[in-house]
Amino acid sequence: MHIAIEGCSHGELDTIYRAIQRLEEIHKLKVDLLICCGDFQSVRNEQDLRCMACPTKYMEMHDFYKYHSGEKQAPVLTIFIGGNHEASNYLQELPYGGWVAPNIYYMGYAGVVRFGGLRIGGLSGIYKGPDYLKGHFEKSPYSGETARSVYHVRNLEVFRLKQLSGESDIFISHDWPRGIYHHGPKEQLLKFKKYFRKDIMSNTLGSRPAEELLKKLKPKYWFSGHLHIKFAALLKHQDENTHKPKITKFLALDKCLPRRDFLQVIEVPTTEPLELKYDAEWLTILRLTNHLLSVSSRAVYMPGPGGTERYQFTPTPEEIESTIAMMESDLKIAESFAPTAKSYSETNGRPKMDYVRMPPPVMNPQTVNICSKLGIDDPVALLLGTKKNSMSSPRVTPPRSGLNSSELNITLESSKLSVTNVDEIEGSDDDTGDIIMEMRLSPDPEDKPTNTIEEVVSPIRGDNILQDEATKGQPASSSPKMPVPRRGLRLSEPKMEMDGSSPLHFSIDSSSASSLSEGEFSPSQSPGTKRTNDESEKEVSQASVSSSSASSEGNKTKKFKRRNEAIYSSTEEDG
Repeated sequence: MHIAIEGCSHGELDTIYRAIQRLEEIHKLKVDLLICCGDFQSVRNEQDLRCMACPTKYMEMHDFYKYHSGEKQAPVLTIFIGGNHEASNYLQELPYGGWVAPNIYYMGYAGVVRFGGLRIGGLSGIYKGPDYLKGHFEKSPYSGETARSVYHVRNLEVFRLKQLSGESDIFISHDWPRGIYHHGPKEQLLKFKKYFRKDIMSNTLGSRPAEELLKKLKPKYWFSGHLHIKFAALLKHQDENTHKPKITKFLALDKCLPRRDFLQVIEVPTTEPLELKYDAEWLTILRLTNHLLSVSSRAVYMPGPGGTERYQFTPTPEEIESTIAMMESDLKIAESFAPTAKSYSETNGRPKMDYVRMPPPVMNPQTVNICSKLGIDDPVALLLGTKKNSMSSPRVTPPRSGLNSSELNITLESSKLSVTNVDEIEGSDDDTGDIIMEMRLSPDPEDKPTNTIEEVVSPIRGDNILQDEATKGQPASSSPKMPVPRRGLRLSEPKMEMDGSSPLHFSIDSSSASSLSEGEFSPSQSPGTKRTNDESEKEVSQASVSSSSASSEGNKTKKFKRRNEAIYSSTEEDG
């Protein structure tokens, strides 16, 4: 089975699916599943676009509405988590997950599913301390504040994920787990993202809840997006029961742009049918912790040791069997997509966002169905006042000394906000687009387990796809040659160093993976070329002298750079 991993999608579904198709042609394989690490942008229409937390001038319809309307069909099963650039009103309809379009599945605020025998977990949103302890109180129409807080991670979802037992194969988050950069080539990362240094020094880069989940769940693979760079790391754990070492292979990927490492494919063994299924233990956890659900903007504390109520919700076998009975022994996730809003029509012309209003909240039939089966609450129904909590209300009083200390620690550190605010970066990007960072891990030891994932297929970047479109119909002699596919990040078991200086050995290759032209989106580059910003601006200046059209392109480039500088110095939550 082959699984494609995408970093930040930013609505570019056509490009991503074409990249997968091209990769399948090059490597003679079939991709069975696509996993997207947030900023998916499931925007159906202008009203969804208005609910995105970004300036009006950046609100743009991309490709998703074509898949929502049925005009196009996703060629591969796609699952995704939410990021900080989403149509939040639509995703709020599916707090426990659901189909946003045929063959495209959202995992909810947090979720665990199974596919081909793999257990895949995910956490949507990004971490911001001031909102972490609140309930899911936001609803459309949003204010300027709630349009951003709606996608902030809450302690309820993290608490639920911590109740999981057993093995976790893959976990997905939008922002990185805090501290993961210490387990990879950190200085190489800082070479391309210099403004990360201050946050790394102050230990504020990344998500603390994700760090806790990484150490608790110890998944075999963890994938993220958000910071718009490819980065690989290996984290060594110790199994709590056997005390044997366990390894988490972390990979962050870039956003979908030309000459960026935004897509990677892994191959995994499987003996089960390639069907998307619910995870019975996760459904049981949702059922057992339903009374902790809050739609209040006040702080809600999760139970912990020292209190009188239950605080461990890892299900017993009997509780799981009861859940399976509620699901009528059928855990397959049936494709029950039903649109709850109209799709955008190109005949309406470019959206005039100044005249578009946010829609009211909507209860999605998929959520109503799963809530009915499990006897749990739909947050939207609670917000609309159509239903009260099924069980006792969660605690909203100040915490007692016996509560979970990790919850309190996160709250106390919430004032430690990033100066450069890389946790919420703007959807546009910085000036390192011409530099490609390719990482390879050292060879495996001879006693490598035979049941591990073997390798990752080399990435396909946006320039390959753009060239395919640009050269279509041209004579073969006028087209550039396709370079020999290069091996991508190798994710098999690492060779551990014993000198104590570093747990891992990385080799860095900064050469480009492609010599194809980037078409209309960026200037053509030769493979392996690294250019400074000054050199880039010099080339743009020279191009402006040669022709008026090149002058226009150069002005766009300079404007793009100035906007990026303003973005990264602002305090806006963007990413």
